[in-house]
Amino acid sequence: MTSTKADWRENSACGSSDADDLFADSPRQKQAKAVCARCPVRTECLAEALDERIEFGVWGGMTERERRALLRRKPNVNVASWLSVLEAARSSMVSRAS
Repeated sequence: MTSTKADWRENSACGSSDADDLFADSPRQKQAKAVCARCPVRTECLAEALDERIEFGVWGGMTERERRALLRRKPNVNVASWLSVLEAARSSMVSRAS
């Protein structure tokens, strides 16, 4: 694990949560996603899940099904890390809202 990965994990809203809360069944996934909604490192978390093709759990506010759908919609995205893609999308959304 690189120090960058360790840094974002230290600042995660779920850091003190029980892992079962994040790897929950469908009805409890909404609760896990609510934790992600207030997380300061949501983008970094989601990027790692996409980069590593993590198949289970809620990461960065997305369920495994939502992440698979995103990867299917973007089959030609070939990047070293999804972090740059997600940050660019976030910046674009902020610019449009201004």
